[in-house]
Amino acid sequence: MSNRYVIDEKGRRVGVLLDVEEYERMVEELEELEDIRDVREVREAIERGEENVVSWEQAKREIEAERAELRSRGEL
Repeated sequence: MSNRYVIDEKGRRVGVLLDVEEYERMVEELEELEDIRDVREVREAIERGEENVVSWEQAKREIEAERAELRSRGEL
């Protein structure tokens, strides 16, 4: 990967140009890292005995209900 920068009039780097494939690879890796972090946080919360931890199925139902409510109000 070669680094290609966007520079301003003073020669400062203000942006980076990436191939679409490289960008998509980076986004996928970041999403995987977020998933790993989320799983770790849930496991730690369960180990601490926190009561606000819910099952995936319950979370999914709550999200779907919230989406349905937003759709009914025309907000989604």
